[in-house]
Amino acid sequence: MLLCSSSAAIRRISVSWLIMANNSNFKSHRLSRSDDAAVALESSTKGPRTMSTHSSLKDVFSSYADHLNALNEKRERIVKASRDVTMNSKKVIFQVHRISKANREEVLEKAEKDLAAVRDQHISRLVKELQGTDFWKLRRAYSPGVQEYVEAATFFKFCQTGTLLNLDEINASLLSLSDPSLEPLQINLLDYLLGLADLTGELMRLAIGRISDGEVEYSERICQFVRDIYRELTLLVPLMDDGSDMKPKMDTMLQSVVKIENACFSVRVRGSEYIPLLGSSDPSSFLVGLLTGGDVSCSRFKGLGVVEEMFEPILKDL
Repeated sequence: MLLCSSSAAIRRISVSWLIMANNSNFKSHRLSRSDDAAVALESSTKGPRTMSTHSSLKDVFSSYADHLNALNEKRERIVKASRDVTMNSKKVIFQVHRISKANREEVLEKAEKDLAAVRDQHISRLVKELQGTDFWKLRRAYSPGVQEYVEAATFFKFCQTGTLLNLDEINASLLSLSDPSLEPLQINLLDYLLGLADLTGELMRLAIGRISDGEVEYSERICQFVRDIYRELTLLVPLMDDGSDMKPKMDTMLQSVVKIENACFSVRVRGSEYIPLLGSSDPSSFLVGLLTGGDVSCSRFKGLGVVEEMFEPILKDL
């Protein structure tokens, strides 16, 4: 009986040991399978994903580099074209300054041809580069040339007709240079106003020159014209979002107005002092009768209402 109980105990121990062995083998086998699956999953996902990301980033940065290089090359071409516009526009201004009573038609005809050459040869290069692009992105590259062109065009227009060339007229003259299928280059309002501010300096030089040549009435008309531009811009500039470029030009414009007024005032009040120096005892001299019958106030130029008409819609929009 003792022997039977011993054999039964041994049999239970053997069964328990086999169960434990089987459980340990199953766990180790399960762990090994889970580890293999994790390694396979990691190798199947992380490896290709890292290679794909590296390749896509390289392609993206290559495209960015190509875009920036192309933009820099375009900017350089625009800067060169803007310099050519500036240089040739100054030549037009110098040509207009040669105007006098004797050669008025000849000087204006030559200036008109030169201005057309600036538009057709140099402005057209800017138009081709900037068609269909973001004009404001490259504005700093071409703005100086555009301002100089506006100054030359408005200066010529004033000497030819006595009126102000507005922004719509300038942009209309550039439409023929553009491809109809693309967005055309249009001079923006800020560059137009900056060019208009520079115009007053040229008008000041013209007025002083006309006084020295005896055209006092013409100088007084220029005086009133510059006054009107300065008054309208004084109302407009404080309302502008980007008026940093205009503020120093407003100070220069005020100096131009004061210089013209002082010159006109000196001739009106002290005109008799110039008569002996000029030998103008002739009754038809421009200085005779200034103190007795002359009108001290500057006369208004024909068509000058265009200044107010041009600025009024701008003020309403702001």
